[in-house]
Amino acid sequence: MDGRNPVLIVAIPAAEAGLDRAFRRVQHGAMTGFIGPLVEQRGREKFRLHETHLNGQLVKVLRTIGYDRHYVRAEGAYLYDEDGARYLDLLSGFGTFALGRNHPTVRDALQEVLNAEMPNLVQLDVSPLSGLLAEALVETMPSSRLCKVFFANSGTETVEGAIKFARYATRRSGVLYLDHAYHGLTYGALSMNGEAIFKSGFGPLLDDVRQVPMNDLDVLEQALRKKDVACLMVEPIQGKGVNIPEDDYLPEAARLCRKYGTLFVVDEVQTGLGRTGKMWAIEHWGVEPDMLLTAKALSGGHVPVGAIVSTAAVFDKMFDRMDRAVVHGSTFGKNNMAMAAGLATLRVLKEERLVENAAARGAQLMADLRPFVDKYDFVKDVRGKGLMVGIQFGSPKSLKLKAAWSLLSRANPGLFCQMVLIPLFKDHHVLAQVAGNETPVIKLLPPLVVNESDVRWTLQALDETIAACHKVPGAIWELGTTLAGHAMSARRAS
Repeated sequence: MDGRNPVLIVAIPAAEAGLDRAFRRVQHGAMTGFIGPLVEQRGREKFRLHETHLNGQLVKVLRTIGYDRHYVRAEGAYLYDEDGARYLDLLSGFGTFALGRNHPTVRDALQEVLNAEMPNLVQLDVSPLSGLLAEALVETMPSSRLCKVFFANSGTETVEGAIKFARYATRRSGVLYLDHAYHGLTYGALSMNGEAIFKSGFGPLLDDVRQVPMNDLDVLEQALRKKDVACLMVEPIQGKGVNIPEDDYLPEAARLCRKYGTLFVVDEVQTGLGRTGKMWAIEHWGVEPDMLLTAKALSGGHVPVGAIVSTAAVFDKMFDRMDRAVVHGSTFGKNNMAMAAGLATLRVLKEERLVENAAARGAQLMADLRPFVDKYDFVKDVRGKGLMVGIQFGSPKSLKLKAAWSLLSRANPGLFCQMVLIPLFKDHHVLAQVAGNETPVIKLLPPLVVNESDVRWTLQALDETIAACHKVPGAIWELGTTLAGHAMSARRAS
């Protein structure tokens, strides 16, 4: 048995199981030093350590929903716990692990850099690896106009940089973003966040940042008409909710931006690098942006890296004189490890045809999920592109089910999704996420390496779990009642 049967839990023989075996490579010379033994000795203290020194509330959440596992190994699309059980990872570290976990090509590239003892971050110098990654990135762009690159450490840092680039290049202060947007959690990015929970208590935020509704071109043009807007920033597909714009919205939004001298910026931090079945999601609409932002998957899952790719017209206005050569920077942005990870990632995407695999497996997944809308009263929509898929739930027609739905939605509109996700994880070993706070949408973000067997595993797990939700009363609804009680208690305490 190869362990890929979606209804079975893979068991490793007892001699191979357990946390104390997870680092057996240490004894065989594959891992030397102190980190392996340290984790072997103290790995099971991780929850206590986090409660004591990090975010204890996160530990409470994990324990409450039954996600408090001790993972000991990760490979490709799978996580393995201390008992040898295998989990299908449809979360991918919020999209970071597009290549799957611990891809050997990325790992080998990083080891090569370390072994070479290369000069790194000299600062008063330029490095070959950053130049090579910039060249390789530019070759993937949806427009030849995107030819200049600035490297950062994360997606939210690219957003911060893009705001500065746009304001300086246009000499305007206004910034527009769409409702339900998510661009990160640092202050500029937070100012463009469409979910109130992330902003509450952190004001005042960045001045002259305004929200406009997706798909409303009249409102957008009205906002642009004063010619005081530096940029409109959009996610081609929104991560919070997996919201896809109407077919003409992005092309027309870009046209309006050009008309009024506003820069059109696409945030591809989650949607880029093959996630949607094309190298860049904006290619689905044939739009040429003035700046494109990427991060997450570019890291190969190992070393954080982000990039702003812009037109020469924008970039050269920011760095227009020698005394402005360092007017914007990032100390670790061009470090050799990050650059090597990025180069390895682009190589793997091409050599393993992962963009094409994302398109094929995504089409398979969507085709088999769409019938759920007619099959299940709670399922209202299935949408997405490539391997970025959203399943939306809503109030059913059945009076009996409607009463059960109301119980959860009054407590929290996203609670029904949690009632699906918990047994999906516990009973089927499939890890996925709610697509946003108080959002009745489950988001699937599998690694781009998933195969047909993984898709069947996903479909069977979802089918069985959603079917169980339609049995009221039932075991899942006992869980739902408990979740609703916790949510109402938390609301009263806040």
